[in-house]
Amino acid sequence: MTLTSKSLALIILAVLFGGITFANYIGRWQTESTKQAATFKEGDFIGQPDPADIRGSYTFGDIELNFDVPATNLARAFGVPDGVNSTAYTVKELETLYGDQEMEIGTASVRLFVALYTGLPYEIVEDIYLPARAVGILKSYQKLTAEQITYLEAHTVILENMPAPVSLTESHTEAVSTDRILKGKTTFQEVLDWGVSQEAIEGILGAQMPNPLTKVKDHCAEVGLNFEELKPAIQAEIDKVAP
Repeated sequence: MTLTSKSLALIILAVLFGGITFANYIGRWQTESTKQAATFKEGDFIGQPDPADIRGSYTFGDIELNFDVPATNLARAFGVPDGVNSTAYTVKELETLYGDQEMEIGTASVRLFVALYTGLPYEIVEDIYLPARAVGILKSYQKLTAEQITYLEAHTVILENMPAPVSLTESHTEAVSTDRILKGKTTFQEVLDWGVSQEAIEGILGAQMPNPLTKVKDHCAEVGLNFEELKPAIQAEIDKVAP
């Protein structure tokens, strides 16, 4: 059998694209690069990802994949504008976002935030600053040491003329409620922002408050609490501190 040049070209194309299709099917074909953080090689955290390896080219999605810190939490902490895709947002873009600030907020800030958020070690070799919202999330979410709290309070940047970030959902478009009414989409962070103390919330829950960015209703469903029964008690606390 003699192959013509046309037949040979068709066979080559079939093999090429057939191979790509098969590789894609078995999960080995990647059209986009992904970042894999270096891990600790010794000590108590051996094998776990090292926050010091976070670079400016990392997206918040890369950080979520490596460190299990939701991209939406990072976006809220660092004031990424509403409507921006937080998963695709790169760490180096913070340089533009905070370019006019006297205190630098950039890659080192993200490294420190991730380390404190996850409880992973990170050596501070220079002054590192965090936005006030990031510090607030860390204080609410993680049990920090007195030394860590002192450091954060001395390295908190109060931002002026910057819109307050919203609680970003997976679609990154849901705004924080301003009517101070506890609803199905209300997060614990919103309740805290309204002035209700963490102690009051935990007293109603009968347990430690979860990640502040968790919706109250979702948490109730997850741990077997009745949201409708707890709602009046939480709303009463909201009403007490209403302006």
